[in-house]
Amino acid sequence: MEPTPPATDGHPAPDTLTSNSVRRDAYADSVALMRAAQHLTGLPGITAASLVMATDPNLRLLADAQLLTDEGRAARPADLIVALRGTADAIEHALGEVPALLEQPAASESAEPEAWVPRALGEVDPATALALISTPGPYAAAEALKALRRGMHAFVFSDNVPVEQEIRIKEEAHRRGLLAMGPDCGTGVLDGVPLGFANVLRPGRIGLIGASGTGLQQVSCLLDAAGEGVRQMIGTGGRDLSAEVGARTTLDALDLLAVDPGCELIVLVSKPPAPEVAERVIDRAGRAGKPVVAAFLGTARPAALGDLAGAERPGAPGPVTVVGTLRDAARAVVRTLGGVPAPAWAPPAGDAVDAVPGRYLRALYAGGTFAYEARQLLPGAVTEVDPYVPGRDITLPERHLVLDLGDDAYTAGRPHPMIDPTVRAAHLRAALTDPHTAAVVLDVVLGHGAGADPAGALATELERVGERGRPPVIAFVVGTDGDPQDADAVRARLEKAGALLAPTSTDAAEWAVSLVGADAEPRRDAGELMPSGRAGR
Repeated sequence: MEPTPPATDGHPAPDTLTSNSVRRDAYADSVALMRAAQHLTGLPGITAASLVMATDPNLRLLADAQLLTDEGRAARPADLIVALRGTADAIEHALGEVPALLEQPAASESAEPEAWVPRALGEVDPATALALISTPGPYAAAEALKALRRGMHAFVFSDNVPVEQEIRIKEEAHRRGLLAMGPDCGTGVLDGVPLGFANVLRPGRIGLIGASGTGLQQVSCLLDAAGEGVRQMIGTGGRDLSAEVGARTTLDALDLLAVDPGCELIVLVSKPPAPEVAERVIDRAGRAGKPVVAAFLGTARPAALGDLAGAERPGAPGPVTVVGTLRDAARAVVRTLGGVPAPAWAPPAGDAVDAVPGRYLRALYAGGTFAYEARQLLPGAVTEVDPYVPGRDITLPERHLVLDLGDDAYTAGRPHPMIDPTVRAAHLRAALTDPHTAAVVLDVVLGHGAGADPAGALATELERVGERGRPPVIAFVVGTDGDPQDADAVRARLEKAGALLAPTSTDAAEWAVSLVGADAEPRRDAGELMPSGRAGR
């Protein structure tokens, strides 16, 4: 054990120690590591806990969080590091719990431990059609290739996989007529089976393909609310439409859904693709033989992709419509299928929001796609702050701030904020008490994989500060009536705590930007600053 270093503000560190316990040649699923870290963090006397494989990126992240000791620095990539900060007695007790935590089955807390036996990939039933891979990034490609060579589709939840390995995985999948979803594939629904973070969706006639996990969740939930259902939802991983990867999985998925008679319309969701990749994807989509709606975030209008987007193209059998927001994607789908989109939503009148002296937006997202969507409205916003360190105050910039708190920088050895709200609650606390804050935006994502009480910690922070003099907090809930967390109860909890609710990520971001003013001028009433053409959208 080593003494905890002093905080950067110059004050002495608390009377705590930092410990790294190295387990040689040990491997545990990343979900098991996150679950164990969450449990250990909650033990009395423990202020921080992280369980990670000793890869170079993980060592750097532990160092940034002041959780790395000399013992951890000496670990090899195949070793597991249990990093703890706390009192000596608490650390000793916590280390005693680690073996049992890592042996717990991943299926559910009610599973009988003696009935669960880990198996190698080669021992699975040959009839198995899909492998879900959630290993640390350096090991994911090997497992994905094993699955593909056994004739299984691969859903690669793992992140931190080098792009050259991603290309190799996807080339292998294409050669074998299989799908490689990921790496860093956060969500999917295949033949009604949810994978990763996924909502409970009604079955239907729409096929979705996305290089954006939370973007897929938002669009699919809006469609569910409109009475439409999902045939398949295929995640591709966030880099699929980059110039390097070249939309390999997106194109394979398009071909698959094009020949599926049960799929009547295809939706694509992505951050803006590389221009040459966009042309290739839209061209393939236009030949799918059925309508396609492409939500390429940040695309201001169909003309942004030249004559490839918009109305039906001459000589192509199906229309391709390109939109620039998640909200507009759902509305375009409903309209294309012959329905009438719900009436456009307008924020409350200006007097519903009390004036505060701050001038900057603090958007604190668990979903990276939502952060990207907001950044399009505030292109000069700060997009990162120092990694969270328990016990240390968070310093917010005197500029607009849009954070993706699900990014690797904030989740090293910790559960994603959709599972564990600790890190986001700390940032929310800082934003609510910062005199420069004019408005806050929060996403709350429901469904399989998300925490049982996703709004609880956020609502507690709002109630702790109180509404008097507090900056307005705009929240939106991504979920369906079928989700286990009870979407209506989550919304009621947020409203009781004083949050203002918007129906979509797009509406929340536009409303918040209208409150602070895109040019960072001091706030005025919502009614005064609503940009022309946005009110009621």
